[in-house]
Amino acid sequence: MLGRICVFCGSSSGRRPEYEAATARLGQVLVQSGIELVYGGGRVGLMGILANAVLEAGGRAIGVMPQALVAKEIAHTGLTELRVVQSMHERKALMADLADAFILLPGGFGSWDEFCEIITWAQLGIHRKPAGVLNVAGYYDAWFTLWATAVHEGFVRLSHKRMIVVEEDPERLLAQLHSPPMDVETKWANADQR
Repeated sequence: MLGRICVFCGSSSGRRPEYEAATARLGQVLVQSGIELVYGGGRVGLMGILANAVLEAGGRAIGVMPQALVAKEIAHTGLTELRVVQSMHERKALMADLADAFILLPGGFGSWDEFCEIITWAQLGIHRKPAGVLNVAGYYDAWFTLWATAVHEGFVRLSHKRMIVVEEDPERLLAQLHSPPMDVETKWANADQR
């Protein structure tokens, strides 16, 4: 049972209206499914749209933000709870601890960093929580090509690529994240590799 999902997304809204629409829809779907939101705590961009959609639908939104970013990312003051931490490392660790699953929406380097760290932790066997990408309007298509290249070239195991759910529809993504977690091969490098 998923009680909380951590969503990584942009502090900007992007150029296409589809990004905002899919983000708001995901917030509504979370509330309809009885799932609380954990996210970066901002009130602008996709972060703000997501939190507002959850709150407007009567759900709970928990933000986690380092003190140094409270002013820069414009912390959302209307959240169910805003946890202020000291560093980005603490932020990522706390969001991971609070969540039962993870979703990546359109975003930039910060969102990618947070999601990739979660995937790396799963690769290493640190957690077995499901993770997925909501590929709105094909935003991540080029990234998926890089994933395939990394598998082909021997830098990513196919089993690790397959543990990430990719969907274009929020409802379908959430349904797949509810499925039992895959057995993940935690051995990621061989001792004889040089």
